[in-house]
Amino acid sequence: MNTHAMQRLQESGAKYGPLCVGLDTDPAYLPDSVTAQYETPAQAVLAYNKAIIDRIKPGTGSNGLAACCKVQIAYYEAMGTAGLAVYAATLQAVRAAGLPVIADVKRGDIADTAKAYARAHFTGDFEADIITLNPYMGFDTLKPFTDFALPEHGGKGMFVLLRTSNPGMTDIEKLPLNTADGTPAVVLDRVGGELNRIAAEFKPLYPDAGCSPVGAVVGCTEESDARSLRDAYPGLFFLIPGYGAQGGAARIAATLLDKAGGTVNSSRGILTAWKKDPLLADKAAAGTLSLADIADAAGRAAAAAKTDLLNAAALLRS
Repeated sequence: MNTHAMQRLQESGAKYGPLCVGLDTDPAYLPDSVTAQYETPAQAVLAYNKAIIDRIKPGTGSNGLAACCKVQIAYYEAMGTAGLAVYAATLQAVRAAGLPVIADVKRGDIADTAKAYARAHFTGDFEADIITLNPYMGFDTLKPFTDFALPEHGGKGMFVLLRTSNPGMTDIEKLPLNTADGTPAVVLDRVGGELNRIAAEFKPLYPDAGCSPVGAVVGCTEESDARSLRDAYPGLFFLIPGYGAQGGAARIAATLLDKAGGTVNSSRGILTAWKKDPLLADKAAAGTLSLADIADAAGRAAAAAKTDLLNAAALLRS
C-alpha cells in the first residue's frame, strides 16, 4: 500500500497528540550559563535541540509528547555555515527519533529554480519529510515540489500557505476577488481551491490515505473563519501556527483539528519555557542553569501544551 509523509504525520498525531514542537532555535533563547559550555552558539543550539528531541520522542513521557517537529531554517541561516550544519543535524536527529520533520523553508519560485529547491529540501543533507511553500508567485511554482509527492519519488509532503497567523495576512490573503457568478471570495479561497484540486489528483494514487500529501498552513489566531476554513478543506491536513506565544487559543486550534486534522506548532513557548518555569527560578537568578534544566522545562511545556490541546479538542466534541 502506498503511503505518503502527510499520512504518516496524520497517524503520528492520532497516536501522540496534535502538538508540533518548533525547533526554531535562536541562540539568544539559551541562558548564558548553557551557551558558555560550548565553543560556539551553534553547538549549543544543536545540543539543546537534541536534548528536547530526547524528551518528546516516542517512548518518553506519556508515550511521546509530540506528533512531529518543525525546523525553521532562518534561525540556522543566521548562524552562517555552522548554523546550516546544525540545521542538517537537527533534521536528521528528529527523523532518527522516529518523528516526522517539517522543514519550514517557505520556498516559492519557478521552473528550474523551484526544481533545485525541491531537490535541496527533499534529498541530500537537508532532506525533510515535509516542507512549507509559498504559492504567491503562481501555482506553477508548486509543481516541482508536488512531483516529489508521487509514490515513485518518495511520497513527500508539503504545507502551502493558505491563511497565515500574522496580522498582515489581510493585506493579500483576505483581498476580495471578482468571481464569475458573484459569489463572495477572497484570495485565499483561490489558493484553497487549487489545493483541493491537487488533492483530488492524488486521491487515486493514495486511495487509503486519510489526507492529501499537500496540506495547508492555517493559523489559529483568528476565530471568525476557523470553522468555515475547516469545512471548506475537509481532506487537507493543516499545519496550525500561532498557538501560544503568538496568542492563538487552543479552542481555535481544536476547530482546525477537525476532519482530516492537523498539527499545532509551538516554538518559543517551549524553547523559552525555562524563563517562566517556577522550578528553575532560583537557578535562573543565580545564573547556574544547565542544559538538562532548560530541556526539562521544555519537556514540561510540551506536555502542558499537549494536554491543553487535547482537552480543547475533547471539549469541542462534547
